[in-house]
Amino acid sequence: MRAVRLHGFGSPAELRYEETDDPEPGPGQVRIAVRAAGVHLVDAVIRRGCAKSLPLPELPVVPGSEVSGVVDTVGPGVPDSWLGERVVTQLGLASGGYAELAVREVGALHVVPEGLGFDAAVTMICTGSTAVGVLVAAALEPDDVVLVTAAAGAVGNLLVQGASRAGAHVVGVAGCAEKRKTVLRSGASVAVDYRRADWADEVRSALGGREVSVVLDGVGGAHGRGAVELLAPGGRVVMFGSSSGEPTELSTADLFERGLSATVAVGPHVAKRAGGLRALESRALADAASGRFTPVVQRFPLSSAAEAHEALENRCTVGKVVLVPDAG
Repeated sequence: MRAVRLHGFGSPAELRYEETDDPEPGPGQVRIAVRAAGVHLVDAVIRRGCAKSLPLPELPVVPGSEVSGVVDTVGPGVPDSWLGERVVTQLGLASGGYAELAVREVGALHVVPEGLGFDAAVTMICTGSTAVGVLVAAALEPDDVVLVTAAAGAVGNLLVQGASRAGAHVVGVAGCAEKRKTVLRSGASVAVDYRRADWADEVRSALGGREVSVVLDGVGGAHGRGAVELLAPGGRVVMFGSSSGEPTELSTADLFERGLSATVAVGPHVAKRAGGLRALESRALADAASGRFTPVVQRFPLSSAAEAHEALENRCTVGKVVLVPDAG
C-alpha cells in the first residue's frame, strides 16, 4: 500500500509518501480501506517532536489517529458481516491513519450513518466529539451572547453552528475575509478579524451595548485573554485547547471580583458527563447525520500530507483538514 511515514522529527518535509507493507488484521480486528483520514493539530505537534505531555513514537511511523472507510478484510473471530461495512474510528495517537489501509479492533468501530460522507464522518469522530463535549459543558441558553475563538477552525466552526442552533447570538473570531465569510455562513451574527489590534473594540461596537456572556476558547494566549476581557460580570469561559501554545490566563480577581466561572472541556470527565467516549462519538455522528452539524472540510490528497501540515500550521485552512486517496 501507499502511506505517509514520518522519518524524523521536524518540518513537514519529514513526511514522505511511499510504498510500505499492507497491514493485516489480527484477532478481533478488521482492515479498513481508508477513504478519509483526519489531520489534527496534535499530529503536527508529534511530527515536530515537541509533544511535552505525549510519548513520542518510534520512527519511522505512519501518523494519523482518525480514519473512515470500508472494511475489506476481517481478522480471526470477526464475523464476515463486517465486510463492506462503512465505518469510522479513532486509532489512537500516531497509529497509522495516513495510509490506504488501516487496522482497528472491531469494538472501536462505528458504522457510518446512512447519508453521511466519509470526510464528514472522520470529522465528527474526534473533532465533532470535542465540539459536542464543549457545548454540553457550556449549557448555552437562547439569551447568551457567545464568542468563539478560531471560529473558522475544525472545532470552532462546529461550535458556531451549535451555539447558533441553541438560539444564542454568536460572535466568531477568525482571520482572513474568506474565513469570516465561512463563520457567518455557519450561523454567526458577527465575525471579526483577530489580526486587527482593535478587534475587541470591533466586537463591542458590533454588539451595540450587549455583552458577551460565554467564551468558547481553543486558542489561549493573548487572544484567549482578549476574549475573557470581553466577558460581562458573571460570564463564563469554556476552554478546550491552546493552539497558540499558551493557555488563557485567568486570575483569582477574574473569579472573585468579576464573578466569572471557568470550565475545562477536555479530558475523561467531559466524555463521562456525556455518557462515555463511545456515547459522545455516537452522538456527534448522529448530529451530523441529522443535519444539526454540517462539517466544513478542506481536502488534500494523501500524497500531499506535508502540504496539509504546512497549511494547517500557517493557519491557511478552513474547517477540518482531511486526507483522501490519490486519484488513480
